[in-house]
Amino acid sequence: MEIQTQLAAVRQSVREQMPPDLFAQLEQEAENLVNSGIANQSLKSSDRAPDFELPNQVGMLVRSQDILAQGPMVLAFKRGSWCPYCNVSLGGLQMALPAIQELGAQVVSISPQVTPWRAGDDPLPFEMLRDRGNRVARQFGLVFRMASELRPVYEQRGVILPRYNGDESFELPITATYIINSGGTIVYDFVNADYSQRPDPVEIITQLRQVQAAKPIG
Repeated sequence: MEIQTQLAAVRQSVREQMPPDLFAQLEQEAENLVNSGIANQSLKSSDRAPDFELPNQVGMLVRSQDILAQGPMVLAFKRGSWCPYCNVSLGGLQMALPAIQELGAQVVSISPQVTPWRAGDDPLPFEMLRDRGNRVARQFGLVFRMASELRPVYEQRGVILPRYNGDESFELPITATYIINSGGTIVYDFVNADYSQRPDPVEIITQLRQVQAAKPIG
């Protein structure tokens, strides 16, 4: 379930596949985003999470209130299926899913991507919601615009955001994973403007156990 080694391997693979000047440009823009302080402007633990209603991968509307009526929610914001770091972290959540569900929680992921996350008959085992225009991510204070200098770098790798997101905004959410209790309050947050950083599923399970332990008896 440890994903940090996998995340490091992804970063090394990206470094090896790109010309040094382009990789340096990626690194510099990532550092600029961290230094912008955007992570400090996002919702944090003890904040009230906004209610939302978004379509899932088959177009059915999913309401946060309906999920929270069943128990806590692990809410993970992702950039898109083109992001290898996102896919590693989703794989970690998938491995941790039985333990998360045993603790009475559900996993929900949100992305601005409006095209299918996975093709064929291999759907994710939890809801992947389409946040067109980053409407919900904006309510959580997570949205930034990709620097114009970076767009050609991504396009060279086949990542043309307007095709994925259905708009020309070039906006994405920063890395964020929340645990929201059944009352709608955020009780855990992992928010990091460095997209290569993701929470370990073990930490999420540990936090959920604390939520469970704090639950009133009777």
